[in-house]
Amino acid sequence: MNTPQDSSLGREVAYPSQYDAGLLFPIPRATGRAEIGVADDALPFIGHDRWQAYELSWLDARGKPCVATATFTVPCDSPHLVESKSLKLYLNSLNSERFNSDEAARERIAIDLSARAGADVAVAFGLPEMAEAEAGESIDAQDIEISDYGPPNPSYLSSDEAQIVEELLFSHLLKSNCPVTGQPDWGSVVLAYRGPRIERTGLLRYLVSFREHAGFHEQCVERIFQDVSTHCRPNQLSVEARYTRRGGLDINPWRATPGTESPVALREIRQ
Repeated sequence: MNTPQDSSLGREVAYPSQYDAGLLFPIPRATGRAEIGVADDALPFIGHDRWQAYELSWLDARGKPCVATATFTVPCDSPHLVESKSLKLYLNSLNSERFNSDEAARERIAIDLSARAGADVAVAFGLPEMAEAEAGESIDAQDIEISDYGPPNPSYLSSDEAQIVEELLFSHLLKSNCPVTGQPDWGSVVLAYRGPRIERTGLLRYLVSFREHAGFHEQCVERIFQDVSTHCRPNQLSVEARYTRRGGLDINPWRATPGTESPVALREIRQ
């Protein structure tokens, strides 16, 4: 079984002393998608999960430590996502592994992640540029009263079909909880769409209703995409979440209407 309950996730585990690809723990995407009415063989979106790794090290052929940052891009149509704590443990298992070149280390990581995800995972050294200022309109400054913190409540969502717009909205108030450890996951949401104008108050209340929700980052973004698509009926929609770093990793899932151009990869100041 590939469920968190069947693994060592969320429990005290020994720090890895040697390389072990078996530490990577895959979780079927189909499980979370079934909860929101999405079939794995008929995805209503395209997208990827961009992981940004800040703590990566290995040894060169003579035993001298090497350090790097890296970006991993997992396609959303892969059958599995990789649980974040297991990825952290896996990357730490490379600390004492020798490689003949930096490229050999990169290739090993790509092979291991692709095997667990069930699809080709792109691995590149380095990180995206830091965003100087968020484009679009923030919905966070609204003077409203909120008392609903979960479960996610899409009934707040609505749009005005009399106004057809193309705009980008963002919020820094997304919070959900890790379904394995219960720890808080903090993030920013960037929503770009074309269609009936989305009502801001309802959108903010909806995003805040994730506050006590337990869900993986990738599943939360897919739920947001589905709920906004259903209740606001945009002609085109792009949803990206940029979560803050934990354990030397941050996750940036992106889901969009097929045919949408991938957004420029950027890092938030909180990352």
